[in-house]
Amino acid sequence: MSNLAQEETPDLKRVMGPKLLLLFIVGDILGAGVYAVTGRIAGQVGGIAWLPFLVAFAVATLTAYSYLELVTKYPQAAGAALYTHKAFGVHFVTFLVAFTVVCSGITSASTSSGILASNLLLGFDVKSDGATLVVALLFMCLLAAINLRGVGESVKFNVVLTLVELTALAIVIAIGFAVIGRGDADFSQVTVFESADDKGMFMAVTVATAIAFFSMVGFEDSVNMVEETKDPERIFPKIMLTGLGIAVVLYMLVAVSVVAVIPPGKVLSPTNEDAGILIDVVKLGAPGLPIDSVFPFLTVFAVANTALINMLMASRLIYGMARQGVLPPVLGKVLPSRRTPWVAIAFTTVLALALITYVRLGSESAIVTALSGTTGLLLLAVFAIVNVCCLILRRDPAGSFRAPTWVPALGAVCCVYLLGPWARLEADMIQYRIAAGLLVIGIVLWGLTRIFFKPEGGHFADIEHMGDEPGDKA
Repeated sequence: MSNLAQEETPDLKRVMGPKLLLLFIVGDILGAGVYAVTGRIAGQVGGIAWLPFLVAFAVATLTAYSYLELVTKYPQAAGAALYTHKAFGVHFVTFLVAFTVVCSGITSASTSSGILASNLLLGFDVKSDGATLVVALLFMCLLAAINLRGVGESVKFNVVLTLVELTALAIVIAIGFAVIGRGDADFSQVTVFESADDKGMFMAVTVATAIAFFSMVGFEDSVNMVEETKDPERIFPKIMLTGLGIAVVLYMLVAVSVVAVIPPGKVLSPTNEDAGILIDVVKLGAPGLPIDSVFPFLTVFAVANTALINMLMASRLIYGMARQGVLPPVLGKVLPSRRTPWVAIAFTTVLALALITYVRLGSESAIVTALSGTTGLLLLAVFAIVNVCCLILRRDPAGSFRAPTWVPALGAVCCVYLLGPWARLEADMIQYRIAAGLLVIGIVLWGLTRIFFKPEGGHFADIEHMGDEPGDKA
């Protein structure tokens, strides 16, 4: 076992009370999701665009119950990988789950880069696919530079950016209800089903729910804050479920605002697929007001922090797996001057750059469409496993929270159902190729490590600290 895994470290400081934890969860869920998927959801189901958000919330809540049971039972910061290791004890399965989480962070950050690039260029009234690609790539490089400087997550900074996110969504909601209030909207549209693909309502809602699921993820990141939360066994369940509830209410109000402002029939084709339909809501609902020129820049701030957190998480997990002997040791190298995992940062950044370029140049899908769907696909697989782990680990009586047995069982079934090709459009099959390609890269690296490096000790022996910052255990 490496010295990193053996040395003692002090406990993390418990600084997060209920209010900070709630803002962290709400901010992490809101992130880029609502900007990325609202237009596509409306394109699948028309006026009932709020319904897929509600169904995705229900599925996410089932999985949240499993996370709550497991996080109060095992209050360490390693999340799904830790639960998988305790449930199955198979190193390869644990690795797959951990690497899937890494890939979801990379695809999520890449999604955010597409949203940021499109909205930033719209703010400057520039419309060019080539410029969008360049800005998205430059943004990922900027994230790498910030990551190399060792900027960790700041709870106070997260609060500020969460307030920016809430402000942007409040503007959309206010415009939507102002349009309704002055009688310029047909409110009956919110119960009208309309599909651009001529699907039946059940299948259209299924596809839209799979799309909407990207907007509900993020709550699972909060389990990584458990060691920095005051009295987590008592406050975590209430705060996580409250955060999910706040997010879904905001999403449903945004969906209603979209339907109210965008004329029937035009809701199926937003101005810019990567930027999303919320820009159109602001321009059509408040013409002549300066807010339509400011709003694109608000969205830039709203998604930038999400992307940074995702890339920080992905690079630290790669670093941790290298230090635990699961990936080639070169990925665990640290920049001496900054004490940051520079090879892991370079590796995750190159993957993100390659994904963005491949999607923009090598397929007909938009960056946001392809990569947000891939993120949802990867996390649905992780959530299905977490629900199964919750059932298996019932043999351990520890913990202060226990979900009804049917909850994780139904959660696993729902997640597996939403993983299927029936929950995706034909154009979205690229999401399976991207997810499979990323996992193949991980499996090849794992195999090379097993063959050539033969690490001492057991794999994942210190999984609780797999994502620690370099230097925390040095």
